[in-house]
Amino acid sequence: MTSDRDGRASSRPPESEDSANRREHDRFEVTWAVDCVADDTFLFASIANISQMGIFVRTEEPLAIGTPLVLSFAPPGHEPFKLEGAVAWVNKVREGSDNPNPGMGVRFLGLTLDHRERLVEVIRTIAYVREPS
Repeated sequence: MTSDRDGRASSRPPESEDSANRREHDRFEVTWAVDCVADDTFLFASIANISQMGIFVRTEEPLAIGTPLVLSFAPPGHEPFKLEGAVAWVNKVREGSDNPNPGMGVRFLGLTLDHRERLVEVIRTIAYVREPS
């Protein structure tokens, strides 16, 4: 367990001097529905951001770190995805505290070349649409 910037307990990885450089892939904010299935747990939630390597699932009931999942989501204008992933970190709801982003970071696992190419295409489309003119 580590502390966040305000000194509260957090399940996120500890911040380091290289935090800004920790992510290899750009993240893009989205609001897409996602179905997360883990053993006998079914969670209907929303994706808050996506990168080539994973997503942030906004939920007040995040699953435990390491939990394997099957993720189903359909970016607008693209074929649906059904991918495997695992919970990489959790941002739990903190009672009596302002926490605008409860949820869990999910890392994609075992991406096929086809899935990776499709993800890159979706992300490039998002980036292109959002570029300032």
